[in-house]
Amino acid sequence: MKNITLRAPEQKIESARRHARQRRTTLNRMFLEWLDQMEGGDIQADRLDAMYVKLEGKCTAGRSFSREEMNER
Repeated sequence: MKNITLRAPEQKIESARRHARQRRTTLNRMFLEWLDQMEGGDIQADRLDAMYVKLEGKCTAGRSFSREEMNER
């Protein structure tokens, strides 16, 4: 493992520590979980991009939509 140094306002650090205590964990563990989520997000984005490429031109709604229909909410 590699050590890093982070800087943040003291109030934010204390708030994060309270949050960690409520979860019965540490700031270090929360940071590692965040890194895992970031890494997982990249993998999910890559999978989604690959799906778009695979489906390009193969999915249709069966008809064209008017400008009004496309802008409906």
